[in-house]
Amino acid sequence: MKRITAIDFVRGLVMIIMALDHTRDLIHVDSIAHSPTALATTTPILFFTRWITYLCAPIFVFLSGSSAYLSLRKHSNLKESRRFLLTRGIWLIILEITVVNFGLWFDIQSRQILLQVIFAIGFSFIFLSFLIKYSSKVLAVIGLIIIFGCNLLQYVPLNNSSVAGAIFSFFFSFNFYTVSPHFVIILAYPGIPWLGIMLVGFATGKLFELPIGKRKNIFLRTGFAAVALFIVLRFINIYGDPLKWSAQKNNTFTFLSFMNVTKYPPSLLYSLITLGIMFVVLYFSDGIKNKFTKVVIVYGKVPLFYYLIHLYIIHLILFGILFTQGYHWADFNFTSFNFGRPVKVNGLPLWGVYIVWICIVISLYPFCKWYGKYKMAHPEKKWMRYL
Repeated sequence: MKRITAIDFVRGLVMIIMALDHTRDLIHVDSIAHSPTALATTTPILFFTRWITYLCAPIFVFLSGSSAYLSLRKHSNLKESRRFLLTRGIWLIILEITVVNFGLWFDIQSRQILLQVIFAIGFSFIFLSFLIKYSSKVLAVIGLIIIFGCNLLQYVPLNNSSVAGAIFSFFFSFNFYTVSPHFVIILAYPGIPWLGIMLVGFATGKLFELPIGKRKNIFLRTGFAAVALFIVLRFINIYGDPLKWSAQKNNTFTFLSFMNVTKYPPSLLYSLITLGIMFVVLYFSDGIKNKFTKVVIVYGKVPLFYYLIHLYIIHLILFGILFTQGYHWADFNFTSFNFGRPVKVNGLPLWGVYIVWICIVISLYPFCKWYGKYKMAHPEKKWMRYL
């Protein structure tokens, strides 16, 4: 199957941006003490350092769906397609629980498991394996109903201690599950809202079979429509996000309040603005070949490989910074969301975070390029489809 360079470019772009978010999470001096989107304590540049990374998860999930469609179109055997999606989904969930979580926490005692975007993609692939028999139009409708309707559930009163409440919470909302006094599961990416994005992405895969001029026109109109709908619904301030915007101390912070949408779980407005931007970027990048796109595509061809490696590199850099700042291994704190940091305020200022991020991205380029070439040269190694 011929690769769609626009997909690889956009995916590579969000993978590069994603590394900024994880670098800030682990290394920024103030990341544990304060949320970058808390208007009372943030600054505009810190807010947008976090906000720009909001693009990553929905675009990653969406394009995983599109890539799955393009990958499976050559298989007329429904059973084979279903088996691939099911096994890949299970593999991704196992990977999230093991390799990803250790890279995130470096906690030998494994006191917490955080279920994030890899879990969401795995969960969505499993569900998609059972829905694959339906047409792209049906899957698109189901996905759009989920995306546009999920915010209705915030008005449903359910007791989380009840069976119905526990089921609802697992599929639809952010939650902590205390398994024991020393072990907690954090469900940051509940499956159903992200499944909606995956289904629309899978159905959209059909657009990449159209002539480039026609699909670019659709991408641009869809992107502008999504952004326009975001602006209208956000301005009305009634439906689409549980976090309402309000007038702040000045126009800049009022704008930040307007843009401060909910990711956990993804609200309608969050999905509209992030996926709207994605469609616009697809329009501008589809069919474009230059030095910049060639570099970014290298990352986009091996997203999971990049994802796994960059977590470990960032964490090792964090340990190096802590040792340099005079801390010792005995001082490290590996409880939830401390990442080993001994106290809440340590690490690097924001400008230092940007320097470390750029160095990480550059250092990963030759490894991603090597693995991409190796993967293309060895199509007989089926296991490489899973990495």
